Amino acid sequence: MDDAAALAGYERFEFDDGRWTRPVYRRGRGPAVIVIHEMPGLHPLVVRFADRVAAAGMTVYLPSLFGQPGRTVTRGYALGVMAKTICVRREFHVWSGQGSSPIVDWLRALARKALADCGGRGVGAVGMCFTGGFALAMMTEPAVVAPVLSQPSLPLNRKTEGTAIDASPEEIACVKRRLEDEDLTVMGLRFHDDPFVPEGRFAALKRAFGARFEAIELDPAEARAGGGMAPHSVLTIHLRDEPGSATRAAEDRVIAFFKQRTGAP
Repeated sequence: MDDAAALAGYERFEFDDGRWTRPVYRRGRGPAVIVIHEMPGLHPLVVRFADRVAAAGMTVYLPSLFGQPGRTVTRGYALGVMAKTICVRREFHVWSGQGSSPIVDWLRALARKALADCGGRGVGAVGMCFTGGFALAMMTEPAVVAPVLSQPSLPLNRKTEGTAIDASPEEIACVKRRLEDEDLTVMGLRFHDDPFVPEGRFAALKRAFGARFEAIELDPAEARAGGGMAPHSVLTIHLRDEPGSATRAAEDRVIAFFKQRTGAP
């Protein structure tokens, strides 16, 4: 599937922060939410989630950071993009101790533009899998008021037993100040027993942010079957798209969180 099919109805523009230029797809009206895709790229199920955010009265911004926009996920495609991104792309920090990825600066600049374009109380942001922690590090930008970490999978270094967070100590300290000073919260989602999102990572987030961290941790039995992997992608590949399912309830909670924090009607 190409981007013309998956992203029909979206306006594409190039966003340049002075260092990097990346395509962004935009749709909707109302306060802004930046949906940062997972590995291997801006695939149709990420777009499905964005469509629902737009339908709830918000403007979605879909940056394309790697992969082919609109392409359906296959195992070979995912492995190829992952290898290139981990081994070659300097915009991304993958290993423990490196702090947040440099591309987060570009995302912060996009958040400033989105707030200027759309107004509201601030901007929502959700990262998924490889980009899950990006939404947290983006909170050093005052425009970002509603960060969601969906199955945050970085850093990859297992020597930390999964307790490391994909942000620098300075970024974490800034987030803690903002959460208290502005009465904000951070949301995180994961399936239990997900090897890419160890229990220790959510335990570390709970220690860092206390009651300001809203954790949604799901039974893997609630996941949609298939996808070629164990339950992992809460809002996309493994979302069981049925009324009353736990994953649909999680999706509904994320969208309500965005509406509340951004001031969407």
